Amino acid sequence: MTKVQLEYKLVRPITDADTKAISDVHGCYGFYLVKLAPTLDKITVECDASRLSEKDVEATLVHLGVPIERKWVVP
Repeated sequence: MTKVQLEYKLVRPITDADTKAISDVHGCYGFYLVKLAPTLDKITVECDASRLSEKDVEATLVHLGVPIERKWVVP
């Protein structure tokens, strides 16, 4: 197991629906910790790098509706 910590900027202020999406991430395979920065403009994710790539993490966050700024663009 290799734990990594990734940080993503949020593209807009957090809403109630976003907090639900963030809490849903905790139930996803390979994720250990998801937390908002005190400034509410970033999110930090700790996950198992042997199970998830950075692209997988981003895809999961976007799929669940977390408003992150994407690093990977899929054509």
